[in-house]
Amino acid sequence: MFNLILFGPPGSGKGTQSERLVEKYGGVHLSTGNLLRAEIAQKTPLGLEAKSFIDKGQLVPDEVVIGMVDSYFDLHKDARGFLFDGFPRTVAQAKALDRLLELKKTAISSVLALEVNEEELVKRLLNRGKTSGRSDDTDESVIRKRFSVYTDETSPVAEHYRKARKFHPIEGVGSVDAIFDRLCEAIEKQLKKESGH
Repeated sequence: MFNLILFGPPGSGKGTQSERLVEKYGGVHLSTGNLLRAEIAQKTPLGLEAKSFIDKGQLVPDEVVIGMVDSYFDLHKDARGFLFDGFPRTVAQAKALDRLLELKKTAISSVLALEVNEEELVKRLLNRGKTSGRSDDTDESVIRKRFSVYTDETSPVAEHYRKARKFHPIEGVGSVDAIFDRLCEAIEKQLKKESGH
């Protein structure tokens, strides 16, 4: 099983690249945001639990999120692998995910992080805001805040995977195709390594 984590700040093109990677390599795209919404819509026990936190304006606790990831894994036992999109966000989540994957007799193969500087991101998101209708894409100070939250949250996670020699920064500037090629190159290297060639 080839499991991949794709990181990137808001506006780094993570969503677009995730779709293309899943199309090319197979595997299942796992976005915890989508997962949460689906569980809540289906009124599963985990979904109802998550909703009670969200309704109070609180973050959904790690064990609930990991529980959802666990049941999603069991639904897709035959998958060639998973692409985790924007998860884990904290070191506690990363450790919990490592433990869960160990139980499933698999592990994270590679962590690819799209690196885009703040100015470029602000420019992209303000442009996207003109058409996306997302209010959080139209206010520059909100965008900068999101970027700093992302950096604070994910740098410890990056460190966690760096220690495990699984972390690969990818330049996230250029055309969508150029960035996709860089991601594929990193994945091919990892696949070769895993197949022992």
